[in-house]
Amino acid sequence: MTQLDPSLAELAHRFGVATEYHDWTGRYITVEEATLVAVLAGLGVEADSAAGRAAALSDSDRRYWWRSLPPTIVGRTDHETPFWVHVTHGDPAHVWVRLEDGMVRTDIRQADNFTPPFELDGRLVGEATFMLPADLPLGYHRVYLSSGGEETSTALIVTPDWLGLPPRLGARRVWGMATQLYSVRSKNSWGIGDLSDLADLAVWAGARYGAGYVLVNPLHAAAPTKPMEPSPYLPTSRRFSNPLYLRVEAIPEFGYLPKRSRVWKLRADIQSRARKHDGIDRDGVWAAKRSALKMIYRVPRSAGRELAFEAYKQREGRALDDFATWCALAEKYGGNWHEWPAALQHPADPEVVDFVERHASAVDFHRWLQWQLDDQLAAAQSQAVRAGMTLGIMHDLAVGVHPDGADAWALQDVLALGVTAGAPPDEFNQLGQNWSQPPWRPDQLEELGYQPFRALIAAILRHAGGVRIDHIIGLFRLWWIPQGAAPTKGTYVRYNHDAMIGIVALEAYRAGAVVVGEDLGTVEPWVRHYLHARGVLGTSILWFELDRDGHGGPLAAEHWRELCLSSVTTHDLPPTPGYLVGEHVRLRDALGLLTRPAEDELADDRAEQAAWMAELRRAGLLGADADEADVILGLYRYLARTPSRLLALALTDAVGDRRTQNQPGTTNEYPNWRVPLTGPDGAPLLLEDVLTDSRAAALATALNDAIAPRPE
Repeated sequence: MTQLDPSLAELAHRFGVATEYHDWTGRYITVEEATLVAVLAGLGVEADSAAGRAAALSDSDRRYWWRSLPPTIVGRTDHETPFWVHVTHGDPAHVWVRLEDGMVRTDIRQADNFTPPFELDGRLVGEATFMLPADLPLGYHRVYLSSGGEETSTALIVTPDWLGLPPRLGARRVWGMATQLYSVRSKNSWGIGDLSDLADLAVWAGARYGAGYVLVNPLHAAAPTKPMEPSPYLPTSRRFSNPLYLRVEAIPEFGYLPKRSRVWKLRADIQSRARKHDGIDRDGVWAAKRSALKMIYRVPRSAGRELAFEAYKQREGRALDDFATWCALAEKYGGNWHEWPAALQHPADPEVVDFVERHASAVDFHRWLQWQLDDQLAAAQSQAVRAGMTLGIMHDLAVGVHPDGADAWALQDVLALGVTAGAPPDEFNQLGQNWSQPPWRPDQLEELGYQPFRALIAAILRHAGGVRIDHIIGLFRLWWIPQGAAPTKGTYVRYNHDAMIGIVALEAYRAGAVVVGEDLGTVEPWVRHYLHARGVLGTSILWFELDRDGHGGPLAAEHWRELCLSSVTTHDLPPTPGYLVGEHVRLRDALGLLTRPAEDELADDRAEQAAWMAELRRAGLLGADADEADVILGLYRYLARTPSRLLALALTDAVGDRRTQNQPGTTNEYPNWRVPLTGPDGAPLLLEDVLTDSRAAALATALNDAIAPRPE
């Protein structure tokens, strides 16, 4: 084993870069030096030579002592919060807090700190520790320091110690429908499921079957250029939404359009093509919708509507301007900003300002699209709640963004360059994964008081009763892969999880929303304990719930987690009808994603399924002559016997669909995220068919009956 250079190891430690880890099989792995150097470079640290490492360590020391206050202070309710201050050695330090409502708190006590002073450019700098009181209110405040005639301040974020479920849920358990919205097409949608379809699905599930929520795929924005990225988990922006999901006719100004027949023709043409094509044609849909939306954009707005648009633009501010500018630039120069003229590759460049002035209408059109999305997202949530849902719409937050997209352009100073995020090998993705997404730089987030992250979480919860955070482990540590390297050649970089989880909890508390963390895969055990202690729900998938401390078979229902969203399947597996026949193994084998013979994988899969069938029979949920529909019904009834507070019924399972929506580790080898909803026979199903489907009705009724409160 090669010994790491001590200065490189120390640099890695200071910047939260792992020099070693245990893989999914439990093997101890030492990270290669080249990986550490590349990852540190992504953090702005030169570590490829002894001189560079020495300088970087010295700079790290100087930056620490040069600061009067930490870049950001994060605390929790009901806990005192310690923080350090640096002043000229021997000078008094006066500290106070200005709360976000303008009130001032001075009841801050000093604690012991015996750190010796540090010599900085001929000046001795001393360190003191202060404690913020435990009764500070939730919110975004500022801490001030006055010493030696100078005043400085820093961000203070006070977060909930515990989030849990919204009070309106009480002690109830609720079930919800999980769906990939783009696949759920209706007679009135334009070849792709949209926000009106989402509202209709929610009203049906809530009003008729008592569902508490609808969980949808990320609705994040994609680039408005061909080919449109199909993956909702590789968006151009997570802060803004995809206008592909707009229902054109639901925009108020549509009613005043002089020649609506042109819109009807566009819709009829795209619907006709959709009926002939076994897949979601995003490019064709967007071309048709864009033409229609352009017509409606030009319709004069009422005075009140104009005021509402101005208010929306003012609320969203610079972030909306940057996003709309990127979209207009992308339409002119292409969707990869790295290939634009050099003078346009940063939002602060003067030439960008000139572009906006010369293309004001094009930029404003993209602002307007986001305003329409804000309206329709609000309407979907309102209709869901008015139909009886306790939570309404639960949105999904992707891990990151496209490296060539709007957020990567607008936030490039906060993202790591030269690396991409991904995942190390695990049982179901044995070659690892490279998501090609630039990760947050944890140091820059802290410098900015986490403002970009705060804005992101607030935006996704604005019209939602909950959020599912994909790969929530990425808020603790994220797998960084050097550019051009294999996923196996990465390492973990740690984030301030107290800050990241705390901000999520704060925004969710203010929105009255629940937070679900997708905590599957390679997870350090303490992380799940931490999330539970902060009141963040985990995720359980039936096929993965095994008794690892016992015989290794199915985990008995009563031992599942309570603070959890539990489901039978997930979008990264085939729907249960396909899973039951081993489609998840056959597909991976056909695509070359297995690291051992398919026969061995199928044999293990058959054994695991046999164990689950035995468990269902033991629980009295499956008869001897059960068919596929009986098995699926039994699996969901078993789910209802767990203590999990939230249960999810996959819409694909409800209607007997068989095809997976996504095969991890592939892009175009399989039509990921382009598979429309179909029935057991493979024939396309429209939303209207779902609403009258007897199989869906049976599953929804069974779940609702199983968890409905019993009269005393």
